[in-house]
Amino acid sequence: MATNRKIVFSNSYVYHVFNRGIDRRNIFTDLREYSRAQELRKYYFCKEPPVSYSKFLQQQKEIREEVAQQMKRDEKLVNILAYCLMPNHFHFMLQQNSDRGIPIFVSNFTNAYTRYFNTKHERTGPMFEGIFKAVLVESDEQLVHLSRYIHLNPVVSSIINEDQLINYQWSSYQHYVSDAIDDSVNSNLVLSMFKSKHIYKGFVLDHVEYGKKLEAIKHLVLE
Repeated sequence: MATNRKIVFSNSYVYHVFNRGIDRRNIFTDLREYSRAQELRKYYFCKEPPVSYSKFLQQQKEIREEVAQQMKRDEKLVNILAYCLMPNHFHFMLQQNSDRGIPIFVSNFTNAYTRYFNTKHERTGPMFEGIFKAVLVESDEQLVHLSRYIHLNPVVSSIINEDQLINYQWSSYQHYVSDAIDDSVNSNLVLSMFKSKHIYKGFVLDHVEYGKKLEAIKHLVLE
């Protein structure tokens, strides 16, 4: 998945990683599929998962709990700084922790989800549009604006309205602005640039209308 790529991923650097369904088809069609993607995201950002996630689920409960506790202590391929799962695409803001951590994580995540989706829907073939896209985040300003862009995706795409954003389960926004805890998300880097979660929330929501305007014209500037 990471072959023939111009960008070189360097440890400690942050990247915006995204991909969408082939032919822009939906990759999530029900709540269970979103949930499975969440499970895979939390499982495969660990550097050395002992078995595939499907085999992990086949283990007895006690073994699963023991493995899960061990994986919490293990080294991670990436820090997941922010993310959002959308009906036909996903966004991640990732900081690489180990060599090739980002391509390995994204490959494991998308391949495992494709196998799950294909089995469930009795289909074959790829789900995503080739090699995932990635852009280096080069400044603190880009970092905070990217986090806002990712978190506003469900609103500017008119999936939900602004008031419902806090309840959107498929992004890291809740972790950023409330007491909700997600051990797989590292919000410290972004939130360190704001005095409080409340101020960050205002930073995001103050941009809703501008984000909608950009969404309305993005077909004019993007392929």
